[in-house]
Amino acid sequence: MDQGRQVFSVDLLERYAAKNRGMITCMAAGNDVIVLGTSKGWIIRHDFGVGSSYDIDLSVGRTGEQSIHKVFVDPGGSHCIATVTGVGGAETFYTHAKWPKPRVLSRLKGLLVNSVAWNRQQITEVSTKEIILGTQDGQLFEMAVDEKDKREKYIKFLFELEELPEAFMALQMETANINSGMRYYVMAVTPTRLYSFTGIGTLESVFASYKERAVHFMELPGEIPNSELHFFIKQRRAVHFAWLSGTGIYHGGLNFGAQHSYPNGDENFVESKALLDYSKLSDGTEIVKPSSMALSEYHFLLLIGNKVKVVNRISEQIIEELQFDITADSALRGIIGLCSDASAGLFYAYDQNSIFQVSVIDEGRDMWKVYLDLKVFAAALANCRDPLQRDQVYLVQAEAAFADKEYLRAASFYAKINYVISFEEVTLKFISINEPEALRTFLLRKLDTLSKDDKCQITMISTWATELYLDKINRLLLEDDTAIENRNSEYHSVIQEFRAFMSDCKDVLDEATTMKLLESYGRVEELVYFANLKEQYEIVIHHYIQQGEAKKALEVLQKPSVSDELQYKFAPELIMLDAYETVEAWMASKNLNPRRLITAMMRYSSEPHAKNETHEVIKYLEFCVHSLHNEDPGIHNLLLSLYAKQEDDSALLRFLQCKFGKGRENGPEFFYDPKYALRLCLKEKRTRACVHIYSMMSMHEEAVALALQIDPELAMAEADKVEDDEDLRKKLWLMVAKHVVKQEKGAKRENIRKAIAFLKETDGLLKIEDILPFFPDFALIDDFKEAICSSLEDYNKQIEQLKEEMNDATRGADNIRNDISALTQRYAVIDREEECGVCKRKILTMTGDFRMAQGYSSSGPLAPFYVFPCGHSFHAQCLITHVTSCAHEEQAEHILDLQKQLTLLGSEPRRDINGNRSDEPVTSTTTADKLRSELDDAIASECPFCGELMINEITLPFIKPEETQHSASWDLRPQTNLANQRTISLPV
Repeated sequence: MDQGRQVFSVDLLERYAAKNRGMITCMAAGNDVIVLGTSKGWIIRHDFGVGSSYDIDLSVGRTGEQSIHKVFVDPGGSHCIATVTGVGGAETFYTHAKWPKPRVLSRLKGLLVNSVAWNRQQITEVSTKEIILGTQDGQLFEMAVDEKDKREKYIKFLFELEELPEAFMALQMETANINSGMRYYVMAVTPTRLYSFTGIGTLESVFASYKERAVHFMELPGEIPNSELHFFIKQRRAVHFAWLSGTGIYHGGLNFGAQHSYPNGDENFVESKALLDYSKLSDGTEIVKPSSMALSEYHFLLLIGNKVKVVNRISEQIIEELQFDITADSALRGIIGLCSDASAGLFYAYDQNSIFQVSVIDEGRDMWKVYLDLKVFAAALANCRDPLQRDQVYLVQAEAAFADKEYLRAASFYAKINYVISFEEVTLKFISINEPEALRTFLLRKLDTLSKDDKCQITMISTWATELYLDKINRLLLEDDTAIENRNSEYHSVIQEFRAFMSDCKDVLDEATTMKLLESYGRVEELVYFANLKEQYEIVIHHYIQQGEAKKALEVLQKPSVSDELQYKFAPELIMLDAYETVEAWMASKNLNPRRLITAMMRYSSEPHAKNETHEVIKYLEFCVHSLHNEDPGIHNLLLSLYAKQEDDSALLRFLQCKFGKGRENGPEFFYDPKYALRLCLKEKRTRACVHIYSMMSMHEEAVALALQIDPELAMAEADKVEDDEDLRKKLWLMVAKHVVKQEKGAKRENIRKAIAFLKETDGLLKIEDILPFFPDFALIDDFKEAICSSLEDYNKQIEQLKEEMNDATRGADNIRNDISALTQRYAVIDREEECGVCKRKILTMTGDFRMAQGYSSSGPLAPFYVFPCGHSFHAQCLITHVTSCAHEEQAEHILDLQKQLTLLGSEPRRDINGNRSDEPVTSTTTADKLRSELDDAIASECPFCGELMINEITLPFIKPEETQHSASWDLRPQTNLANQRTISLPV
């Protein structure tokens, strides 16, 4: 214990606390409230929380001398019970902090109350709830008081000692709400025994149950001035107890979650029981028993004489002795007793006049050292306040284990030390005794204690541990040759542990150094494992390929973190090692570029393969083309070349017939090179494929010529493919016909008839005269009679059809002439009131403004005008103006240009009203008429009010650009200049 700093200190709280009401006989405290009992029957209440004090005379109405025997205050400082003794016997009073007068408990008259157990968990300021009172006669009573009732609610008898009637000197109670109800635990002490009661229900039912069963007690005989029982309260729950008995201080922990029980069936909540013998409190002199006691978290405060000895509860050693400043008039009797205030964490001592306060100053600060001296290491660590204290605990544990030759355990403790011993000192300890296992354990545990910022130290320790692992592995191999085969051997266990270590430390181990270490020790598998951890996949894959384990190499390549470049790099070796697995892996990968695998595929394809063996490259290329829709010409050319080398050309023909780009706008129908395909097929003698390629390249003559070498039917099909060029189609069919005729040359007449029958297959494209030159000169006419007659009949039909078409054309021309003649006689009747659709002026009367339209001849007094079949009429000039304003810019310019040209030809002859012409040159008249006809077509092809021009006007704005200024004049604006307005007076 640190002697330089005291844990407990004594201060005089009040010198003359009794206020001349007699001498202090007893005292109780709770929540900064102190209640004193005096020898003259007064109780004095000091409330240090609010700074108030008052006294109450309990001897009123009693004769003779009266003295306060005991006072009791609840933990909240609101409720007080006091027992008065005198000539008339004993009486018990209850008073509340807010009451001016006490209440006598008449039910307890004549009974001397020695002890009270408060219900700490449920008591409130206004109600005591159930409390227990113990008497001098060995009886227990239950009582409850509500402040508002001004009297007790009830007082019930609970229990009485019958076997050994003794006074109940002290009581303590703990309650808890559990699922089955309220659980009570009561401790009571007499001068020689400690009783415990426990049960669920009510206090009455709990104590009633002991009529049927024995009460559990602990007996410690011996004389004691004052038997006391104390609970230490932490967070409103008792955690340990102490009994001041005649033999010693019986103490222990209280664990209300424990599941122990006594032989009588009671639950046992007491743990770690111990007895502090009074002999330990004396220095070889006569044993003196304490007269009073107080209990703190770690210490006993024992009143022996006029001193308080502070004894550590754990070590049972006296750590301090407290002295009191006693006045001369109090020296005879000395310190009377101790009491504690659990709510405020304070202790008090009192003599007949004064009150002393005993304060606690961090009593747990040195408890780690106490537990350490007792070698209770777990408790020592729990009470450490800083890393240095923890280091000292670990050091003691480590040195103890090292002395016992438990080196692995010692290494674990050494690894936890950060300050009191250096890293180098510990490692030298293990090296000096040749304990590499312990050294490795120390290094590994040390790694767990280092922070992430100690990167350099972590890397060095990890590297050292790696070398120790490798050394251990090699030594195990040297010691046991069968270690590799035995899967349960220590060798395999260390291997697994080493791999787990590398996995945990992969980010801190230096890559190059670690790989050199693994290589120098010949640990190839561990090297590959570490390379895998460090994502050095090239080393891993290369190792698996060397071992012939293509599947494992492909598993590595399929990891998301592996670059596709490694796929391309190792593709040639992998496909030669295991083509099936390699191609399956390629097909499973979504990011590969098949073009970069062509080298590997060509290498595989160059090797001989069994006739019925699945060609894996063809399978992959078909997957690229059909499933991935690959458009790379190189892929298509390679697949085509592999098809061309197969004996069966069906796959080649299917591939050539597929239109992979079909449906794409402006895209090719195929992606292979047709010239390369043609050269390849010619080289491999794939004639049908060549025919197809020729046809695809629109080289139909070559296709038909080649097809005739193998199959005339194929040649016919090729010839029939040409549809848009009739001459070429006929030429191709003549090639086929010539081949057919020459095949039949020199045969019998029946063969000639077969050749002539070929004409029917051409659907009339070829005639008998087309193929006659192919027949021999000596062929008989009889053989061609039927074909010639059929041809002549066809010609006669064509001639008749042409005659009918000529007659139809003649009749159509006559009808057109009649229509033209009728048009010249068409007229329209105009009412004299008819108005122009634009200017709304009458059509048949004119003013000088519209006397003559530009480009038109005079019609007497009338200006030129237009009448439409719908009935609308317009002046020529009005119609031109309206159409040009509504038409688009290009059309308007065209109309104005025509009008301008007609104006320039104004000197030329004009038509009179009867349509007669003057004797002008024909050329000028024709030009003016042509221009006038074009103008008519431009402005009068349809009525502007009924035709498309009116429909197009829907999109035009109501207000035209040139009307903007006019429309703005209609805006309503506020008048800002009233001074300039003129005022007009109106006469009344």
